Amino acid sequence: MTAKLLSPFTLRGVTLPNRMVVSPMQMYKSGPDGLSTDWHLVHLGKYANAGFGTIFTEVLCVEPRGRSTYSDAGIWDDAHVKPLKRIADFIREQGSVPAAQIGHCGPKGSRQRPYEGLQPLSDEGSEAPWQVVASTAEPSAPGYQTPHALSIDEIQEIVAAFGEGARRCDEAGFDVLDVHAAHGYLIHSFLSPLGNKRTDAYGGDQAGRMRFALDIADALRRNWPDEKPILYRLSCIDRMEGGLEVEDTVALARELQARGIDAIDCSSGGIKGPNSLFSLATKAPPTQGFQVPLSDAVKHGSEMPTMAVGMIMDPEYAEQILQDDKADLIAVGRQALFNPHWALHAARALNEGQTFDDWPPNMGWWLEVRQRMLTSTNPEDWRIGPAAANAPNQAAD
Repeated sequence: MTAKLLSPFTLRGVTLPNRMVVSPMQMYKSGPDGLSTDWHLVHLGKYANAGFGTIFTEVLCVEPRGRSTYSDAGIWDDAHVKPLKRIADFIREQGSVPAAQIGHCGPKGSRQRPYEGLQPLSDEGSEAPWQVVASTAEPSAPGYQTPHALSIDEIQEIVAAFGEGARRCDEAGFDVLDVHAAHGYLIHSFLSPLGNKRTDAYGGDQAGRMRFALDIADALRRNWPDEKPILYRLSCIDRMEGGLEVEDTVALARELQARGIDAIDCSSGGIKGPNSLFSLATKAPPTQGFQVPLSDAVKHGSEMPTMAVGMIMDPEYAEQILQDDKADLIAVGRQALFNPHWALHAARALNEGQTFDDWPPNMGWWLEVRQRMLTSTNPEDWRIGPAAANAPNQAAD
């Protein structure tokens, strides 16, 4: 029986060849122009060679002030389409589905790169700060810049920018779209009662706080083909008192579904802190799959497909999540950085035969021969190619 992790999954008119997804991860390798480079082609392309069914770009920012750092990738200009198309085309040629994430970092913009400290930029530094924006004029973390609270007209401009970003992603050849609405970024700053202190139509009660996310969903569907799916990455809970709870996310998921959103990418946290790591308030480190209960609750509460993400490292555990119907897709981020061939190793681990048939043939044949060398004392089994008794002896270069 084929493992569920290795089985296809269809959203709208797109069939994903398996349930293994490379999660969007910011790499901080673009220049100030936001253009993707050959580095991104190699970085994302290797995952397609390694058997992941769906491969997401990092978050592509819909306007320059929507970046976290000067090295974030962009989708705010038509010039971004061409280099992204190279990446999407290559991923598709390897048999994987090219996917893009778009977003706006909002109050978590104008920062240093994480490995430089993730602190707000200052006039004394080598990179000039810019004015960040949010739902409310309150810093997203202690010491961070106070954002400009967006006016309703400015909100509509950003909604339109999301629509244009979706159009450009389609032109670049991506087949799946994900919206970053988590981790204290702009959309999350509207959704969370801890971030949104507005009293107009975009604040107040749950309906008001959801309005910005729903307006964006409408703009995306106007600019993104009907046959292509859209996911929303949500912080399903804030992990802070007075913040979002999973019931809020279930209600939002139902509203998003009514506007043409197809699945929820289930994350958590990040509303009042510099990053999206597991809340320090828990006073305990995260365990493998610590966010899977959120995916389970949203999936069954909203009756929408979900993608589980967060410290999922073992293929057998990923398979169990799917078998238990707690998610439909498995997103792997840091584990993919640690082991880019995770998907191929997963296929090998979950297939009883333990062969290299699932590997690309130009790689698999080398490894199959090595396996025979390691497990057989018969030199006839060490031949390059099929281990047939009448095969001519060959030597590898």
